[in-house]
Amino acid sequence: MLRVSTTTAARLLSRQILSRHMIQCRTKTSTPMNTIVMFVPQQEAWIVERMGRFHRILEPGLNILLPIVDKIKYVQSLKEIAIDVPKQSAITSDNVTLSIDGVLYLRIIDPYRASYGVEDPEFAITQLAQTTMRSELGKMSLDKIFRERESLNVSIVDSINKASEAWGIACLRYEIRDIRLPSRVHEAMQMQVEAERRKRAAILESEGTREADINIAEGKRKSRILASEAERQEQINKASGEAAAMLAVADARARGLSTIAKSLEDLSGKNAASLTLAEQYISAFKHLAKTNNTLILPSNAGDISSLVTQALSVYKTVSAQSVESIAGSTTAASTEHVLKASNENSNIALTDSFNNAKPDPDLDVRQKKIQSGNSSKVEQ
Repeated sequence: MLRVSTTTAARLLSRQILSRHMIQCRTKTSTPMNTIVMFVPQQEAWIVERMGRFHRILEPGLNILLPIVDKIKYVQSLKEIAIDVPKQSAITSDNVTLSIDGVLYLRIIDPYRASYGVEDPEFAITQLAQTTMRSELGKMSLDKIFRERESLNVSIVDSINKASEAWGIACLRYEIRDIRLPSRVHEAMQMQVEAERRKRAAILESEGTREADINIAEGKRKSRILASEAERQEQINKASGEAAAMLAVADARARGLSTIAKSLEDLSGKNAASLTLAEQYISAFKHLAKTNNTLILPSNAGDISSLVTQALSVYKTVSAQSVESIAGSTTAASTEHVLKASNENSNIALTDSFNNAKPDPDLDVRQKKIQSGNSSKVEQ
């Protein structure tokens, strides 16, 4: 275990030394020797000192230096440089400890200040980026860091530029590369995400159920409306059929009554009506004799001719009233009501004629004679 620990520590130390050496190489490139005629590459600035004092900055291209007295002290690259900001711990405003690293993009805009304003520009800007990032994270909560990551980068760049202006370095942008949370916080966030997803799923499911119920209710409503309309149309058609049937019956009855009235105007028609009434009268008594019924009969029940004459007179009176009513009506419905009234009047007249008849003391004798006559006719 001791050997493994020692080996790991040696590797980490070598990496740190190599990283620091690379930074120093980028900051201070190996200065060229004074060969009197110097060619400066593009996007580089050479700082020349004369007898240990700053003299001038060589521009890209051909430059002439004095031997011995002039010396190239610093070589600064004017290109954009990307620097890795090491991982560091920070505490947010809601007391959550997190580990964060990033990448810083900068450029030297003043070679003189970059050479004489700070000893190691890149190291200084890296440390400034770390402290600024820690300070900005302390002002924000964890949720806000994830939501406003871009604004956090802008805040860090503004804070770095305020301090690095004296060094002749401009921070172009800063990008947060990785944010690592403690395991418990990470688990809590996972649970929160799962709960939010379950909530959304439940909401979507409830909305789907609501839409389905609405569609079912709408379908039932439409089906009931259609059924009620069909039933209404059926009732209308049925009523129209019944009305047509009633009109046809009334028309047929009116025609029958008219035919009967015309027939009664002749003598033969009256005789036929008298014969028909007499036969119906005898047939009615024949059926009544078969059952034990208590009946109220007129006094002249045995006198068929008088009853027929009385019935014909009543019928003639009622028929005259019916013909006058039918002639004055303009619709089939009124005809039906008149016919019903005529029938009711006929029944009332016949009933009154029977009720107003005087009782005959010889009723029983006459009934027996009628029964014997009916039986003799039946035997014949």
